[in-house]
Order: sequence, then structure tokens, then C-alpha cells
Amino acid sequence: MAFDNILVVCVGNICRSPIAEALLKDQFPHKHIDSAGLGALVGNPVDPKSQAVMDPYDIDMSNHIAKQINEKLVMNADLIFTMSDGQTKWIEERWPHCRGKTFKIGHWINKEIADPYRHDISLFEIARQDIVNSLTPWADKIS
Repeated sequence: MAFDNILVVCVGNICRSPIAEALLKDQFPHKHIDSAGLGALVGNPVDPKSQAVMDPYDIDMSNHIAKQINEKLVMNADLIFTMSDGQTKWIEERWPHCRGKTFKIGHWINKEIADPYRHDISLFEIARQDIVNSLTPWADKIS
């Protein structure tokens, strides 16, 4: 199974999923990586703290615009990453055909990515590191 079209999901699509999207784009530039929110803050840029924790790695997310998850996005995705079991369940209940291609990003290390929204930057750094750690076991499966 080729995972050429990957969708990353969180709640607002301004903190966690843009970080994961940017990390995946950096690692897999030849793949189509997108992100969306279950309750997206539609039209908003990435949270400034999310950008701040990516700056040391020279990853720019200034073009990011938050959008709501929809049928077209899930249909096009070969693989859907969520931040929690609850989000996976939410997607699978709405789109039963997404079962089997929707996974918590921390699936292999049994990790949920805590939402840093409206918290201190230290929680954004924890979220970034948790996403990095969660993506590591996926690398050989994606490539």
C-alpha cells in the first residue's frame, strides 16, 4: 500500500496538525501532505507558538490556513493521522470507509498528542517532540 496522500487531523488545525504536516512535508517532499481540523478555526494561520517551536528547525508554516475536515479530504487520503483515539473514532463514525486507514499518529508508541492550545510554549514543545517521536516508527511504512 502506497501512502502518497496523507491527511493529518487535530481539533483546530492551528497547533498540532500543522506541526505534523510540516514535519511530514520536510521528510517526504514527494508526497501530498495536508491537514484539517475536526472543529477547525477556519481561515486562521498557524498558532504563533507552533511556529516558534519549529523555528529552530528552519521549518516555515506561514502559508498555513486552517480548514475543516470534509468528505473530499478523507476520500482522497491514503492515510489519516489523528492526535487521539477519540479523534479516530470521530472520523470513523462519520466516514465508516475510513476504518483501516485512520490511525492515531502515536499508534506505534501508544501516545496521544496533548492539545497545547492556549497553554504555555513549553506544552507546544512537548507536542512537537511527541509528534516527532510518534512519526519515527511510521517512516519506513510511509516511504
